[in-house]
Amino acid sequence: MTTTVWCAVPLALALSAATPTTAWGAPLQQRVEAKLREAGPGTRFGLVVTTESGQELIAIAPDERFIPASNTKMFTTAAAFASLFALDAPDLSGGAAVRLEGQADAPNVILLGNGDARLSSAQDCTVDCLAALADAVAARTREVRDVIGDDSLYPDERWGQGMSWNNIETDDGTAASALTLDNNTLSLNVTATQPGQAPRVESMGYYEIENRAWTVSAGETKLTYDRLPGSRSVRLTGTIASGAEPKALKLGIDDPADYAAWRLKSLLEARNVRVTGQVSVRHRPLMPADDPAVRNGPPLPHPAQPEPLARLAPPPLIDDVKLINKVSQNLHAELLLRRVSRQAGSGSIADGVAAVRAMLERAGVPRTAYDFSDGSGMSSYNRVAPRGVVLFLRWIAAQPWGQAWRATLPVGGVDGTLAKRFRGTPLQGRLFGKTGTLNGTNALSGYMTAASGRTLVFSSYANDRPEGVVATKLIDEALALIAAEN
Repeated sequence: MTTTVWCAVPLALALSAATPTTAWGAPLQQRVEAKLREAGPGTRFGLVVTTESGQELIAIAPDERFIPASNTKMFTTAAAFASLFALDAPDLSGGAAVRLEGQADAPNVILLGNGDARLSSAQDCTVDCLAALADAVAARTREVRDVIGDDSLYPDERWGQGMSWNNIETDDGTAASALTLDNNTLSLNVTATQPGQAPRVESMGYYEIENRAWTVSAGETKLTYDRLPGSRSVRLTGTIASGAEPKALKLGIDDPADYAAWRLKSLLEARNVRVTGQVSVRHRPLMPADDPAVRNGPPLPHPAQPEPLARLAPPPLIDDVKLINKVSQNLHAELLLRRVSRQAGSGSIADGVAAVRAMLERAGVPRTAYDFSDGSGMSSYNRVAPRGVVLFLRWIAAQPWGQAWRATLPVGGVDGTLAKRFRGTPLQGRLFGKTGTLNGTNALSGYMTAASGRTLVFSSYANDRPEGVVATKLIDEALALIAAEN
């Protein structure tokens, strides 16, 4: 086995690592560093590349800590493989359900969330459909009182610490809840009218729309919206060009259980079920006992629920894991972390993070190499070190489920968030990695097949990226350079 000696090389971009003394290694390390220096001042890069056996080929700031952005999803999804069983079987434990409670002639309808991320009320829904639960209620009774959304399976902890508040109104930062419907988003469809007039706005009616946008005769469509957290009033501003294609805007939802119950009420009324009461919710407050560092023991068991009137069986959870990693779906990642948390905890973020930490301890990753505050990577509090991430990825590759997990990653030049990257290069179809993007942050970690045919494991980060710097291009070129010479 080759022994590699490292010496410090200061770089203007804080590219701190070392240069191999071997004749073939030193030039490559230096050329990779030079490639990343093309970003100019400000950007802080970290990059580690090893062989499958762990021989380190490139190390730039290997133990510095970086914001991982959506690289966080690698840890969440791997924890699911490590702790959940039968991911490829129907998700019988996660399906939403309905039950009736109270007076038999006019009961309350309880819509129960069980952590499923895929419940849908779309008109063309064929699997995991809220309409099926509405049908079950309509078959039992023609009159109900209140329609209650119950998401108390998990504590009421809708956002992780460290997420930017301005993301709350968007589909990237919509609230997480055990009762999730339509990805906890609503579409706002905007259609141009005559120049000088307000465009036509179509919505489902859950939000009150203040339309301050205008139709213009020509130019680029530039529509924006804003909504204060907790408010159901949305202000639409900007312009849409006359004759332009209608624009669909995705709005986040702050209280998913309330929206799901509101939507079920409308489906019941469409089935001639009279709703005499109101829409309400049942949340479970976040308590100190939901934090494993505080409670000193296992969480209190969740109270047993009466048998529901009907329960849905969502598709296998592995399908959702693929969605999370391929397209970087934030909400589904947050719900998966809570699903992992429920295995031995309370369904809280803290219990989910504790499960990830336990996994990383088993993998031998140093505790200084990571900190997490959520499951999706939207939190700016998350930190990882490239060398620790590579160690984690090598550990995954050695697990019985390692190949199945790797198959959930985007493929360079082929699909997911890497569909347009590495296309037409030798790494097309030969790089499997998880991307990450946040304010001033880019990330890419995973596996790639080098020119020699051997597999390399890599983890790369760009933090503190100034506006206008395209760090992803430099990272991709650096990885291509490394793969070509190994």
